[in-house]
Order: sequence, then structure tokens, then C-alpha cells
Amino acid sequence: MAAEAPPPSAEQHKLPTPEEFTEVQESAEFGELRRSYRSFAFPLTVGFIIWYLLYVLLSNYAGGFMGTKLFGNINVAFVFGVLQFLTTFLIAWWYSRHAATQLDPKAEAIKTRMEGGA
Repeated sequence: MAAEAPPPSAEQHKLPTPEEFTEVQESAEFGELRRSYRSFAFPLTVGFIIWYLLYVLLSNYAGGFMGTKLFGNINVAFVFGVLQFLTTFLIAWWYSRHAATQLDPKAEAIKTRMEGGA
């Protein structure tokens, strides 16, 4: 059974002009949105890349350390590998929370104003 598309919205949004886009891009509000995104995303990205490269370098050049058994057949390399996955999911979750609370409301306000809703 094919899914039916919802009926078109009765309200019409006006499309912003290129000049309006430029004006918003140069606004303090948009600058704050970009700062909020960059101040969160860039440090986390750099931190994760350093953490990942540390794992790769230790795997290549510190085999004795990475092969150290912690308990049973679990060694340092295995724990670091699992921590890579955990770190990835934690960063994604943290970013999702940050975006929902800090970025999305600001972006929605700008979008609403540009479409003529405010």
C-alpha cells in the first residue's frame, strides 16, 4: 500500500530574497549561532582526532604497552578500541543534546523570521 502524502499546507511561506539572506548572514544573531556551533564542534573534533591518532600510534609503536593484559585475555589495545566506539557514541549524543537545546531554537527563530512568520 502506498503512503499518502499529507495535503499541502494552507499557509504560504514567502521565499527570502538573496539580499535578505545576506542581511541575516551578517546579523549578530546568526553570528551567535555560528559561534555556538563552532565553540562546541571544533574542540570536540580536534579532541577526538587526537584521541584516535593516539590509539593508532600506540598500536603501531607501543606494541608492548598495548599488549599488556589487564585481566583474562583483555589487553590495553582491546580496551582502547572499545573506548573509541564509546567515545564516538557519547560525542554524538552530546552533540544531539547541544543542538536541540542551543542551536535549534536559534536557527528556528531565524528561519521563522525569514519566512515572514515574525
